[in-house]
Amino acid sequence: MRNAREIMRANVLLQVNKGLKIKNIAEDLEIHRDTVRKIKKRYLEGGLKRTLYDNHRSLMPKKYSDKQEAEIVALACTDPPEGRKRWTINLIAETLKCKEGLSFKS
Repeated sequence: MRNAREIMRANVLLQVNKGLKIKNIAEDLEIHRDTVRKIKKRYLEGGLKRTLYDNHRSLMPKKYSDKQEAEIVALACTDPPEGRKRWTINLIAETLKCKEGLSFKS
């Protein structure tokens, strides 16, 4: 499964390969011309793999365990508390802090 950025970058490269102008590619894909330029430059400097795929950027260690991440996602997929339209990050954090046995970092 590919993410949306990879697909968009591939579509840019396909249109660049067809010889289309940056302005036309940007209009066709509904993205900014600078995005097209950056993708084209990235391809010329680093090749296909570097252009399509993001490098792992984070140098920080994982903040939560896989189990904790699953709990956060599960909570966010439930209906929000009464009086709230949706879950916010702060509301999720407060809810998880209040639950016994969970040691979530804030």
